[in-house]
Amino acid sequence: MALQFKSQCRDARLDAIETYGSTSCSFSVFTGAQPSDVLQANSGTLLVTFNLPTDWMAGASGGSKAKAGTWSGTASGGAGATPGHFRIYNSQATKDGTTCFIQADAAIGSGSMNFDGTITSGQTVTINSFTLTDGNA
Repeated sequence: MALQFKSQCRDARLDAIETYGSTSCSFSVFTGAQPSDVLQANSGTLLVTFNLPTDWMAGASGGSKAKAGTWSGTASGGAGATPGHFRIYNSQATKDGTTCFIQADAAIGSGSMNFDGTITSGQTVTINSFTLTDGNA
C-alpha cells in the first residue's frame, strides 16, 4: 500500500524543514562523494560556503518548496575543482558538520544540484534554483 497525503499535509511537512533549520542557515559545496548521512563529518575539500537569506525558502505549495532570496558566495578553495556534494547547516556560525541537516550530491551537468562548471577560488557561486519536493509514495 502506498501512502498518500493531502497537498496541505505535504506543504506543512516541507514548511517544517525551514522551521527546523532556523533563519540562520549556511550552505556549503564540497568536492567528492557526500558522507553516508548528515550526521557524519564533512568530506572532500570545501569549495564555497555562505550564509543563506533569513527567509531562505518560499512557502510550500502543491507539495514543493523553492529557494527564496539570493543564494551566493565567493569560493575559497580549489583551482577548477569539481563539485561533488552540498550541505545545509542550521547555524551560520557552525560549519563543522555537527549541525548539517540537508545534503545531496552535486555535479557538473547532473546530480541533485547541477553546476555549469568547475569552481575556482575567488569565483562568485550563485545557486539559481533549489526545490524540495514531498511526493506521494
